[in-house]
This record gives sequence, C-alpha cells and structure tokens, in this order.
Amino acid sequence: MFASVFFGFDLKEVGVASMILFAVIDIIGSMPIIIKIKQSAGSIHPLGATAVATLIMIGFLFLGESILSVIGVGINEFAVAGSFVLFFMALEMVLGIEIFKHKQDSSSSRTASIVPLAFPVIAGAGTMTSIISLRAEFAQVNILAAIILNLICVFVVLKLTAGIEKLLGKGGMAVLEKVFGIILLAIAIKLFASNGKELF
Repeated sequence: MFASVFFGFDLKEVGVASMILFAVIDIIGSMPIIIKIKQSAGSIHPLGATAVATLIMIGFLFLGESILSVIGVGINEFAVAGSFVLFFMALEMVLGIEIFKHKQDSSSSRTASIVPLAFPVIAGAGTMTSIISLRAEFAQVNILAAIILNLICVFVVLKLTAGIEKLLGKGGMAVLEKVFGIILLAIAIKLFASNGKELF
C-alpha cells in the first residue's frame, strides 16, 4: 500500500479530504457570484479574501465547536445566518436588483472581499460543517493539508477572475448569473430548511 504516513500525515487522507472540501467550496461554480461581487464593489482582493478564509477554516479545524459555544451560537444558527446572506445574493443575481450597496472605493472592495466573499462564499456554513465532520474521520494534519491545497486553488481562481470575466463577455456572464442565481437560491433554501428545523 502506497501511503505516506509520517506523524499522522497520510496522502490518501489528504486526497479524500481535499476532494470533499473542493466539492463543498465549489470555487469554480461560484465564479458568477465572485464576478457579481467584483462588479458591485469595484474590485476584490484575492490575497485578503484567501487569508481571511484561511483563518476561518483553520480556526474551525482546531477550535470549531469551542468558538461557537463561547459566543453562544450553534452550528445550526451559523448555517442559517449564512443562508440569509446567500439568499439575498441570489435575489440580486436572478432579479437584477441591488441589495448590497457598495461605494466603489478601496474600503468597499476590502469589505466585500471579507463579507460576502471570504464568508459565506468561500468559507461558508457548509465548509465549516464539513471541516468539523472530517475531524471524526481524518487526522488534523491531513485536513490542514487539504484546506491549504483548496485555498491555493481559491487564490488562483480569484486572481484569474478578471480574465474569466473578459473571456465570457457580458452576454455569457448574464446567462451564467441567472442560472447560478437560481442554483444559489436553491442552496440557500436547502441550507435554511435543513438547519432551521433544528432551531424550531
């Protein structure tokens, strides 16, 4: 069996955890949302967004449930809060209305790079829940490696956002925005429904 195990490090576990997180983060599928945020705020900061997402995800890896319990918030409340942000973003995309109002300045772009880009688009409730769940199956060092690999991918995609936007053009982006807006709306409703019933 070819598995590099060194102080708990296992390539197989890293690979499986990486694929799970890649599917949950879905940075490629989030491109229309990212471009929408960029258009609203004027620009985004790939390094800043990735850095904040890194802090959130690694923080949840080691302190997840403890952090939430300290502030008196459960994972279900956290997920519901994220679902509201996603819901209003989806409405913007589908209906062509403006809910998140941004001045196009450096302060606005930095803020948008954190909310809603770093959270909940990159490090959302689904990602948090997945990280906590993975702890039950894999060694923390392997989950950490999987997080780092995924965030490298996130950074590269964010850096290429302008090029992808130019490649698709206004027509292509308009179509993708509507399609992914519907998908995002469905995800937000599902996230609310699955976690809301635990609250009520």
